[in-house]
Amino acid sequence: MIIRSPEPEVKILVDRDPIKTSFEEWARPGHFSRTIAKGPDTTTWIWNLHADAHDFDSHTSDLEEISRKVFSAHFGQLSIIFLWLSGMYFDGARFSNYEAWLSDPTHIGPSAQVVWPIVGQEILNGDVGGGFRGIQRTSGFFQIWRASGITSELQLYCTAIGALVFAALMLFAGWFHYHKAAPKLAWFQDVESMLNHHLAGLLGLGSLSWAGHQVHVSLPINQFLNAGVDPKEIPLPHEFLLNRDLLA
Repeated sequence: MIIRSPEPEVKILVDRDPIKTSFEEWARPGHFSRTIAKGPDTTTWIWNLHADAHDFDSHTSDLEEISRKVFSAHFGQLSIIFLWLSGMYFDGARFSNYEAWLSDPTHIGPSAQVVWPIVGQEILNGDVGGGFRGIQRTSGFFQIWRASGITSELQLYCTAIGALVFAALMLFAGWFHYHKAAPKLAWFQDVESMLNHHLAGLLGLGSLSWAGHQVHVSLPINQFLNAGVDPKEIPLPHEFLLNRDLLA
């Protein structure tokens, strides 16, 4: 005789369409606060508008609603981070001397900012070598790009576009998980599922992906660069995965 355990009851952990999307409400600055929604009286209104937007405890005392707002706000913050990264990569692709610096990093300084000749401001531009004049960059982005295996401005453009796409996806995810499929309080209190998501998804898969990139892309390309090979002669990153002769 086979004794079967009862099937676990499937719980619905999301609410469908809990809050209507209102563009009219989004167009009213400070709609979340009765005081701020009245409009600006002093400059303090500007600071309160930014400070109180994420003070969710002042909006409501409903723990589920607060949890949903925090969860969706995380996606919004990720969207801003991706947008910032996209801007940095686009700046390097469009305005920098990255390819010249990559060919001779000891004699050419990194620069990605050229001051336009407006009322004498071009005096800020300096000779960084390689026939390029601009403000020398000290942020370390050039070194990060080289260590990542980026060898051309086209790859910087592609990375900038990819980051922009991810920014749009994160923005959509924040809207979706608040207006279309908002998790219930029970979902936020399920510690096991949250740990599985963070440990397995973010740390596990993220670390494996970055390790694979380091082994199959960054290390081979940096070996070529350290050997003095012209960056334009280095094979594209995907060729290291498909052509085993390059790894020999």
